Amino acid sequence: MMQMVHSRFNALLSACVLSLIATAGWSQSITWLGVLPGGSESEAYGVSADGRVVVGRARNAAGQWRAFRWENGVMQDLGTLPGGNDSEAYGVSADGAVVVGRARNAAGQWRAFRWENGVMQDLGTLPGGNWSEAYGVSADGSVVVGRAANAEGYSRAFRWENGVMQDLGTLPGGTWSEAFGVSANGSVVVGWATSSAGRRAFRWENGVMQDLGTLGGDESAARSVSADGRVVVGTSRNAAGWSIAFHWTQATRMRNLGALGFASWAYAVSADGSVVVGASDGRATRWTACIENLNTTYASLLTGGSALREACAISPDGRYIVGCGRNAATNRTEAFLLDTRPRCATLDGDVNGDGIVDDADLLIVLFNFGNRYR
Repeated sequence: MMQMVHSRFNALLSACVLSLIATAGWSQSITWLGVLPGGSESEAYGVSADGRVVVGRARNAAGQWRAFRWENGVMQDLGTLPGGNDSEAYGVSADGAVVVGRARNAAGQWRAFRWENGVMQDLGTLPGGNWSEAYGVSADGSVVVGRAANAEGYSRAFRWENGVMQDLGTLPGGTWSEAFGVSANGSVVVGWATSSAGRRAFRWENGVMQDLGTLGGDESAARSVSADGRVVVGTSRNAAGWSIAFHWTQATRMRNLGALGFASWAYAVSADGSVVVGASDGRATRWTACIENLNTTYASLLTGGSALREACAISPDGRYIVGCGRNAATNRTEAFLLDTRPRCATLDGDVNGDGIVDDADLLIVLFNFGNRYR
């Protein structure tokens, strides 16, 4: 009987070893993106669909913020507009080729930019205005959204396409608006606008700006929208005055996503609207069917003292998350790239991604043997 038990265990062990060798990339990973040469910190705000390109801002040796594009371990300084000295990147196209953000010009004014193939294009301003900032871009890079000053000096949400910057207006009774997110095809824009009732999250489509309401408080703001434009996420004050992340659809209206403590902020949503990321009380957060502190979920990937503070963007499939946190190894604030799903490309058996194939990798296979992975 004992011999039979040993035989079965050995067979299972052999199967697990073979599974370990054949699978690879079950490992999830956190990559700290570092800083520009001589710089001191970095923050990530956008990620391409395949997770290969990350964009954001980083300080250079002179202490200036510079827009960066990170790929294959290299952080590229995207420069500034002629005569300017600062720039920041907030969005990237699905293929990683187009980057949008804001950069100062020779007069020291912020201007929305669209970067492609090494060229930073000034997107201009609304008629009579003197500044603009870009925060979102469509999947193909052709539509850019953000905010720009009008002739009266008010900030207005804009939608830029084919060289034309369109003022999206405000809600009834309001004067101010800002756009932060755009659907994959560029037809739906979200942000916030003032109205006679106060500041409200909006969803704009076909020339109509819809007030999305609040969670019982006096203001709300939308930050991101699903690929098809049907799901909107952002932050609203509740009746108690706390900022709380929300999830909105036409059918469910504004739904409270909850917080790890008292407050939370939703910054981005996956293409299908099922995964939301942001921050809650200083901790990078993910909402699916429940609320997760990413520092807890991925604790095994973090070295002692490191912490993920904000999750600012997510890839369309929900696999890659980028943001900023504290890298204990360098003792500074750094942009991070979190890969949350199995990668099946390598065959080295390093399941936990620690650079060594050992008992720890085998135990992961044993404890997960027979489980189904998406």
